[in-house]
Amino acid sequence: MSDDPSSDNRSTPTPTSDTQPIPDRSPADEGDPYNRTDEEIRSELSVFGLSSAEVDTYLAVLSRGETKASVVAEGAGVSQRAVYSIADRLERRGLVRVKDHASPTRIRALPPEEAISELSDRLESVTPSLEARFDSPEDRAPEIRIVKARATALKRLRSAIADAESEALVAVPRSAYSEVESELRSAVDRGVLVFLLIGGVTNGSPSPAEFSGSGTVVRYWDERLPVLYAVDTDAAMIGDSEMLSNGARDADAVTVSHRHLNGSVGGLFLSAYWPASTKLSVTDPDPLPGSYDWFRQAVLHAFLRDRRGVDLAATVETASGETFDGDIVEIRQALVPPSTNGYTLEMSIHLETADGVVTFGGPGSFMEDFRAESLTLRRAE
Repeated sequence: MSDDPSSDNRSTPTPTSDTQPIPDRSPADEGDPYNRTDEEIRSELSVFGLSSAEVDTYLAVLSRGETKASVVAEGAGVSQRAVYSIADRLERRGLVRVKDHASPTRIRALPPEEAISELSDRLESVTPSLEARFDSPEDRAPEIRIVKARATALKRLRSAIADAESEALVAVPRSAYSEVESELRSAVDRGVLVFLLIGGVTNGSPSPAEFSGSGTVVRYWDERLPVLYAVDTDAAMIGDSEMLSNGARDADAVTVSHRHLNGSVGGLFLSAYWPASTKLSVTDPDPLPGSYDWFRQAVLHAFLRDRRGVDLAATVETASGETFDGDIVEIRQALVPPSTNGYTLEMSIHLETADGVVTFGGPGSFMEDFRAESLTLRRAE
């Protein structure tokens, strides 16, 4: 999958018989602008703000000069429905012309020199206005700190949970749970998706009532776990299991505030510790219809409804601007049992649309057709 935001996360399509692929360069061609590889061309086009799907569609049109939307869809590896919306965006950028008065609709590539010149002129025209607004900030390096004091680690943990807006992944020892219980309950009450993992449970299965209201999903483990949190895309911490123990010595933790580092801590939580633990409690599914801006939350509640035998449909807004609507035919996840994912951290929703099955992932996804920006669940008709 999780979670680049501008990318539609699809593999490069296999050229069809009427495609004219650009061959890889030989060493003798180094520096020759007429012998760029496909990957180099895609990289250069992305500088102009084109998504992966837009680049594939543009190159499919360019290699044919002018052709039908269905041929472009086959060459670009996207649905025909997506071709129409992508072609409109490419036309606004001055790269193609859409002949929608023709039947079927045809798409014509403008001469590259003319198209790129127009893009450059538009960028230059806005430069003075951007310069007038520019206020150079100091470079902000990711904050990475070593925490040695129990009080500091606890303060960081409480503050992170209190500031959570969408999601909090939290692992704490049972002995320290009461010290963050209030913050966890408040987060759940304001609609934050809270995955709570309790470590060091050594005297049998705890009662769900002990942690009621403190997590959307609560799991436990009899082993000692690292003290860990990953909140939204803003902050994370991971440290020794003894970090929150009274009188602990030689224990420390590392806090980070950078989306990639935060994602790594969250990925470790979900891929290593979460599946190895035991389920204690799971929330009831949200009422329908329900709208979500956090993909993991949408997947969880869709799966909970599906397990209760409810047929679901969804409307999905993608990061690249498309809207899809259809019945949900498959949900892949490992947040709650039974796991339905095919590989570690896979999390996706599959819709049956007019153009066939389309797959959606969240931030960081790379196997799905599109990255979902928002999603509304409802009962299927």
